[in-house]
Amino acid sequence: MIQFETDDRSRAVGIVDGDTIRRVSSVATMRELALKAIANGRTLAAEVEAAGTEETYDYGTLLEEMRVLVPLDHEDPAHCLIAGTGLTHMGSAAARDQMNQKVQEGGEQSLTDSMRMFKWGMEGGRPEGGEPGVQPEWFYKGDGSIVVRPGASYPVPAFAEDEGEEPEVVGLYVVGPDGKPYRLGFAIGNEATDHVMEKKNYLYLPHAKLRHCSYGPELRVGDLPRHIEGTVRIRRNGDVLWEKSFPTGEDNMCHSLANLEFHHFKYEQHLRPGDVHVQFMGTSVASFADGIKTEDGDVFEISIPDFGRPLVNGTVRTPVPYAMSSMAVL
Repeated sequence: MIQFETDDRSRAVGIVDGDTIRRVSSVATMRELALKAIANGRTLAAEVEAAGTEETYDYGTLLEEMRVLVPLDHEDPAHCLIAGTGLTHMGSAAARDQMNQKVQEGGEQSLTDSMRMFKWGMEGGRPEGGEPGVQPEWFYKGDGSIVVRPGASYPVPAFAEDEGEEPEVVGLYVVGPDGKPYRLGFAIGNEATDHVMEKKNYLYLPHAKLRHCSYGPELRVGDLPRHIEGTVRIRRNGDVLWEKSFPTGEDNMCHSLANLEFHHFKYEQHLRPGDVHVQFMGTSVASFADGIKTEDGDVFEISIPDFGRPLVNGTVRTPVPYAMSSMAVL
């Protein structure tokens, strides 16, 4: 499913049917559809079936004209929380072997804080029996105002030292009137990060994460496949600069999905009725690790065949909106 703008630029929800989008009747946003499903005690798919569909649109034209929106948002961006979890993916066998070797040779004290947290996830991130496991790394990325639609370019602030991609699966949630979170499904995500800043000191991670991001274009309803293979590319002047496949899904993660969701929604302030939550689930590859330095105008392309059309976004440098000398005193 997607959210998009009609010919008169009003909002709509659509079902993807190959190259055609069938507009869902009686709703203008995915959030509205989700709240109706909650009220009626139906799944999202059952609510769509009950609502029916109206006119159709050409999917390619909607994408070309940048009329496809992210698949879930909130009309008030302050009520859309963008967050993420890191150190959730096992990565390559070589990295795991290296970690194990460090543990055997130097013990726990030889590990960095990041590797120690990764080890905790490996040992306790997939609990059984319904009990929560170890906490993952968690970070706040911003509210809905830092989200750009598929096809649009990320504003990269002038002070940024890097604008690197992070290809991920994103969980999309709405908090119901009962104060409980409801998962609508999943989407492709690009959790762009300032890796140069982050590398200076891990305590700079919160600064490095406060960057624009995107997800979509499609919402995949239902459960997340246990094993997913995607591909991420960076294009510069139309040519592929860098390309890599990435695995995700629970078979490739040291935390279970249920554990990640519990540790996000265990906080009372994350259970405000009507709010939207967008949770980036972590990545296993990044071009920065391969020595790539992105430039203004580079284009990121992330594709996962099971998730429909790829997520494509460019980059554009923007001035800093605030200067030290501009503080107004009341």
